[in-house]
Amino acid sequence: MTGSSWDVAVVGGGVMGMASALFLARGGMRVVLLERDQLCRAASGVNAGTLTLHMTRAALVPYALRGFRMWQGAEHWLGRGVDAVATDGLCLAFTPAEAELLAERVRLRRAAGAPVALIDAAEARRIEPGLSPAVLLAAHSPIDGHARAHLTGLAFRGALTAAGVEIRESCSVRRIEPGGAGFQLETDAGRLAVRRLVLAGGAWLGGLLGLLGVEIAVKALVNQLAVTERLAQVMRSVLTIASGLLSLKQFANGTVLIGGGWQGRGDLASGGTAIIEENLCGNLRLAAWTVPRLEVARIVRVWLGFEAETEDAMPLVGPVPGVPGAFVIGAVHSGYTSGPFMGRLLAQTLLGEAPELPLFDPARLLPAKETLKGAAA
Repeated sequence: MTGSSWDVAVVGGGVMGMASALFLARGGMRVVLLERDQLCRAASGVNAGTLTLHMTRAALVPYALRGFRMWQGAEHWLGRGVDAVATDGLCLAFTPAEAELLAERVRLRRAAGAPVALIDAAEARRIEPGLSPAVLLAAHSPIDGHARAHLTGLAFRGALTAAGVEIRESCSVRRIEPGGAGFQLETDAGRLAVRRLVLAGGAWLGGLLGLLGVEIAVKALVNQLAVTERLAQVMRSVLTIASGLLSLKQFANGTVLIGGGWQGRGDLASGGTAIIEENLCGNLRLAAWTVPRLEVARIVRVWLGFEAETEDAMPLVGPVPGVPGAFVIGAVHSGYTSGPFMGRLLAQTLLGEAPELPLFDPARLLPAKETLKGAAA
């Protein structure tokens, strides 16, 4: 197939890019997917696989609920499952300030449709007997869970191939030239002509938008995660805390995954990362404080991954301002949970359908006209 025959190029092979490409292809478009590394190797491959409402912003709850259901039935739309597990979720408060914060978040999430409720410490320990006695208050959700993030790329690869998507890995996009009936892309594999463009580059979105002359700040978070040796069951629910600094889950093989957004060091240009030891130790101490039986667990692996965040911490999903035919998707808080649904929404838009829920207009993050005038003066 020649480059000029592509209806759309999707740049970025994470969950949202892959989902966009998949649903566009199933909608009848000819799609090429370009990934600078390998499919699902960046944030989508190294995240904790958390399927959560507790860590999802209230405005994104309706999206996360739909994404959660998609992951639980992945075998029906991806062709194979990703070991998605549905279980109880608890968000914990250890201090009066955390309890107040937790109560407000429950109020907001319930108003957005999340099935969450405040419970006392005794009820929290009934659900999760291994909890620290220091818990003051908890929020409970009957639908929480996790999936095997490393299976995501395998499942999507098979579905994308079956849908006729051409996958080009180790293929960075170095230049984008709008014009005529579409775009000319300069890539590691040569030039490519496409009619439409979807930027789904995660933490690299700011740079990709810059290739189109659009300045939208996208911050790169460098999250650290750790996994323990195999243990007898120490928890049966997904645990977080009100501060947002802990995420705990135990997989069927006995390993416990410890996360929560503690930062490491990273360089987007090279993709290199490095651990910040004091942050790692803080994360592990907090995990052992929450579930005391983890005090004796040995850590077998630590890794880091990039995550995108905008200035208002809300997603970029919609048309690129001022560039007809270009679209962007990414910077979604708890993006693994809602990722496949976000991709489907964007695909509906490109296919001329009414999206099931509203998109998140990137134009809101452009510099104000007054600022631009001031800079020109």
